[in-house]
Amino acid sequence: MKILELIKVNKIYDKSEVPVHAVKDVTLDFEEGEFTTIVGPSGSGKTTLLNLIGGLDMPTSGKIIINGVNLSKLKPSQLIDFRLRNIGFVFQSYNLIPVLTAGENIEFIMSLQKWPKDARNERTMELLRAIGLEDRINSRPSRLSGGQQQRVAVARALASKPKFVLADEPTANLDSKAATNLLEIMKKLNQEEKITFIFSTHDPRVMKMARRVITLEDGSVFSDEIINI
Repeated sequence: MKILELIKVNKIYDKSEVPVHAVKDVTLDFEEGEFTTIVGPSGSGKTTLLNLIGGLDMPTSGKIIINGVNLSKLKPSQLIDFRLRNIGFVFQSYNLIPVLTAGENIEFIMSLQKWPKDARNERTMELLRAIGLEDRINSRPSRLSGGQQQRVAVARALASKPKFVLADEPTANLDSKAATNLLEIMKKLNQEEKITFIFSTHDPRVMKMARRVITLEDGSVFSDEIINI
């Protein structure tokens, strides 16, 4: 089932004397349950495209449609609510809330969505077991390694069962063992929960595990390949 469409999407930043055409005429669609990477050299438009898909930025022209909803047609308050209920985010800098424990960080989005407490607790423990950190439920981020923090960030992104998760260079700050462990966890959750994952990355380990690789060059789609069936 198609859950995401990009139709002739452009993003132009014109704050300087020379406008920057960061994304150029991109048309793509994504099916439910994909495990896809967006790759390309620095400056190719990967992060910009991910931000547009996630509604963190708006296109200069074109349409981004998620489950039939055109993001550009939403008011700011509607867009915030839509992101909250449909999209999970994983950033390379983790972005955990330092004063909250691992369990509280995972529970945070569910609290905003007003899940019942019992349901929040059950989902939090389910995810902590999935990422192998059930014994660190009461640990704050400062007491966790980088790999552990990123696993908590993934669990937080998955907590409310979003339609898809956007991950911007999620392995960039991890060593090889931690990165491999994180990718295996995400792949397992992708298969078990049918949540669509879209990555931007330079990491060949992410590309190797992906089913689809979209390559950008100078803001345009250079290639779009299915590599693992």
